[in-house]
Amino acid sequence: MAFKSLPRFAHFTKISSFLLGLMLFAAAGAVQAQPVTIVGFGDSLMAGYGLGPGESFPDKLEAALKDKGLDVTITNAGVSGDTTSGGLARLEWSVPEDADIVLLELGANDMLRGIAPASSEENLDAMIGKLTERGQTVVLAGMMAAPNLGADYAAAFNPIYPRLAQKYGLTLIPFFLDGVAAEPDLLLEDGMHPNAGGVDLMVERILPVFEKVLAGHTQKDT
Repeated sequence: MAFKSLPRFAHFTKISSFLLGLMLFAAAGAVQAQPVTIVGFGDSLMAGYGLGPGESFPDKLEAALKDKGLDVTITNAGVSGDTTSGGLARLEWSVPEDADIVLLELGANDMLRGIAPASSEENLDAMIGKLTERGQTVVLAGMMAAPNLGADYAAAFNPIYPRLAQKYGLTLIPFFLDGVAAEPDLLLEDGMHPNAGGVDLMVERILPVFEKVLAGHTQKDT
């Protein structure tokens, strides 16, 4: 009798193995289905100063990426008035360690306050170092010095972002406000912050950058 039950036991074992395989495959699929998480870490340009709900850069970039069929979530970690020193101080608790990609956009307020570019670069360098040590992908948003600060300041400030991008091998957005900064129709009345139309243009211009970054991120995970 014991020998006659062996085929039935073997059949049961095969079914169990098959079901276990299906469960593991489903679990793996569930892990892969998790959206890519992006944190927009910056100042008022990231926070959406003067804009309505859903009009900030992170909100509109997330919507544009989803329209392209990309499964992403973008958290807005922008704080109006923030400097590179302020960003460095709050980095640990503002950017979750499980975030996949960080868009780092800081330095405009340093420039407007005339803070020494060497200090800004040191702070940005420290932030990038912390994020890359975590294994997070950093996209660096560059800034340009205002003309009224003079040629010497611009010569010291403007190269910060390309230099850091090269040092760490980062994707660089050369000038976050490119095409918007000198266009009154795309700015709020303060002449400094983008209005909803300005944000639309920024997203349109920067969208291909993130499509490429996300394609590389997906390939890295598979």
